[in-house]
Formats: sequence, C-alpha cells, structure tokens
Amino acid sequence: MDNIIPLSVPNLKGNELKYVTHAIETEWVSSIGKYIIEFEEKIAKYVNSKGAVACQNGTSGLHIALKVCEVLSGDEVIVPTLTFIAAVNPIKYCGAEPIFMDCDDSLTLDIRKLTDFCDNECHFFEGKLINNLTKRTIKAIVVVHVFGNMANMVEIINLAKKYNLKVIEDATEALGSYYISGDYKGRHAGTMGTIGVYSFNGNKIITTGGGGMVVSNDEIILKRIRHLTTQAKSDDLYYTHDEIGYNYRMTNIQAALGLAQLEQIEKFIDIKRSNYELYKEKIKMIDGLSLFEFNKEIRSNYWFYGLIIDSKYPLHRDRLIEFLALKSIQSRPLWGLIHEQLPYQNNQYYKIEVAKRYAKTLINIPCSSNLKSEEVNYVSDCLKSQV
Repeated sequence: MDNIIPLSVPNLKGNELKYVTHAIETEWVSSIGKYIIEFEEKIAKYVNSKGAVACQNGTSGLHIALKVCEVLSGDEVIVPTLTFIAAVNPIKYCGAEPIFMDCDDSLTLDIRKLTDFCDNECHFFEGKLINNLTKRTIKAIVVVHVFGNMANMVEIINLAKKYNLKVIEDATEALGSYYISGDYKGRHAGTMGTIGVYSFNGNKIITTGGGGMVVSNDEIILKRIRHLTTQAKSDDLYYTHDEIGYNYRMTNIQAALGLAQLEQIEKFIDIKRSNYELYKEKIKMIDGLSLFEFNKEIRSNYWFYGLIIDSKYPLHRDRLIEFLALKSIQSRPLWGLIHEQLPYQNNQYYKIEVAKRYAKTLINIPCSSNLKSEEVNYVSDCLKSQV
C-alpha cells in the first residue's frame, strides 16, 4: 500500500468549513460566541446531562473538576495506572498525590482491588477516608473509560458513597458510550459521577483540534466550573475577581468545528463499529492474536481497537509494531504505566498485575472513522502473513 494507514485521524467531511468560516466572517473567534453556547447545549443534550462547560482540553477539564471537588494540597486521589498521563497530572497541579490502582480485563479500574484497598488499607473516620500508610485523606476517585469501554460504575459509585468520595469520570475517550442494560441503562459515560470530562483532541471520536467539555448533573457545580474557567470574574464590566481562576475557555472557532463534528458522531460510531466487527472476523482466524472485547452491557463508541498478542504469535509487541510500520501501517503500544513514570515512582500503588500484562501484549491498530474496509483487510492480511 502506497499511503500510510494512520492510527486515528479526524474525519472532516461535514459542516466544519461552513461553521468555521461563519465564525471568522463574523469575527467571533475568541472565547465568546454563539457556537460555544450551542456546542455546550448540544453536548449536554446528547449525553443527557444538566449542563456542559466548554474548556481548552481534557486536561484543563480534569484540573477544574478536581478543584471543584475540593481536592487540596496534601490530599490523595485514587487513579488507574493504565491510562494516559493527563488523567493523573492534574492531581499534582492541585498539590495532591495519586494512589495507583490496577485494571481488570476491561482495562478499567478493578473494582475488587479498589474495594479491597478502601476496606483494608484505609479507615473511615469522621466522614473521611484515611490512608493507613500515609495518614492522608483520600478525596476522590478518577475513573477512566479506556478506549470507549466503560468501567463498572454501579459498584464504583456505591463504594464512593460508602466512603464519601467524589467520582470524576475521565470520559475523554468515551463520548458516545453508554449503558444498554443494568441499573444505569441509558446513562452516558461521564454522567454518573460527580463530574465528567470529554476531550476533542485530534484523534478523538469528534475533534475541535484541541478542546474539552465538562459535564455535571449538579447546577451549582456547573456554575462554579464556568466561573473558574473564565478567570473567576465576578463582574464583567469592572473586572472584579473573587478567587484564583483560569483561562480555560474554548474558542468560538473550536466550538464551530466541534458542532459540525457532533452532527456526525452517530455516523462515526457506526463506521467504527463496522470496521471493528470486520477486524474481529479477520483476526479470530489468526493464531496468537485476538481483538480486545468491549463490555457487553454497553454501547461503545469503539474509539480505539486493541490487538492482544499472546505467545503463539511469532512477533512480540515491539517487533510487530516495527513490522507494521514497514507495511505503512501506524500502530502504537499501550501507554507506559503511570506508576512507573519518573514523576510518580515514589507514589503508592496497589497490587498492579493485570495492567502490566496488557502493557506488554496490547497494541492499537488503525481505527479512524474514515478507515475503509479494504484498509482493514490489508492490515489483517499483513498480520496473518507472519503466521
């Protein structure tokens, strides 16, 4: 194949140029404009939340979420080790410390180990969960919905209620994923915890180039998020500020792009689902390879496809990535586990086992919403050629 098949790139074939051009022609290009308001309203409607606040990116959204959840210097927050580092760094921005937790085979937080840690490694005193090792207060859990899969939110929310913990949903990879059965049937990723955050980075299911969105079903929280993301300005005319705020607003141009993308999200998910099923059919015939399975109780957005390599396959992870690159196919390994990263090597972690296995055996393969079936067939044939 002459052209490189990219891992995940935007699909900009809707009203993107029309809306962005209008924003430029009307000269509403900064952090005020009709597209920001409309984008916020339509995201909230799409995920069925009380409201939404647009921000610069998913990282700024997570930072604001932690601030609003009153995560303070010296506090602790439980996070997965298997995630992109942007899910963890904002904890440090607040002066707090992460505690790293393992994943299960869904690649999301292992509720059994999470429960075991809270029950046996901590104690609950005067409404606070205290870490027995560090004597610090644990304030929140950051739940990451990995690759468009969804964590076990029923049990996580129940555990959080038991120990008075805030739940921040990092749904940056999971816009469009929702439960189709169980207690949370119909609930979208990002809408069950205290606050949810989405990302519109260039490789996400929809993009604004950068950009993010914070959602909540608590109108007081939404008001505070909006206040903090606009420099905590309490008087627009006299520029009065009542606390430290942040310049975290999305631009009108970005929102124009996002609005056009949101109009197409269900089409994008249909394409991703179809390509996933085609990959799955092809890959099940290749000894030593399998495709990561999404939870049966959810409608996933099929954001990223995980190819799992076992010992029967002749190429190990790194050699397979190199081979695919020679065939003009972009792939990537899982993120380096965060508890092993230099800034976090002194932080507490708990029974990390499953995440280590997937870090060594899983790669992501092309999954763009403009990926063609012949490209899926080509990737699959290249994988099969090594058996």
